[in-house]
Amino acid sequence: MQIYLNGELMHTPCQNLLELVQSLALEGKRFAVEMNEMIIPKSKLEHTPISDQDRIEIIHAVGGG
Repeated sequence: MQIYLNGELMHTPCQNLLELVQSLALEGKRFAVEMNEMIIPKSKLEHTPISDQDRIEIIHAVGGG
C-alpha cells in the first residue's frame, strides 16, 4: 500500500504503526507518531492499522549539545 510518511509518498508492506516504526529502526528511541492529524500513543501503535493513503508523521527526537 502507499502512505505519506512525513509528507513523502512511499510504499510499505507494514500493516500497523508498530511495524512501520520497527522498519524505520526507531523502536526503543524517542519519537512521536501522528496519523491523519491525530497523535497516537506508543501503547497503541501495535493496534493501529495502516490504510492506503494514510498520512503519517514521525518525529524523532535527537539529543545533543
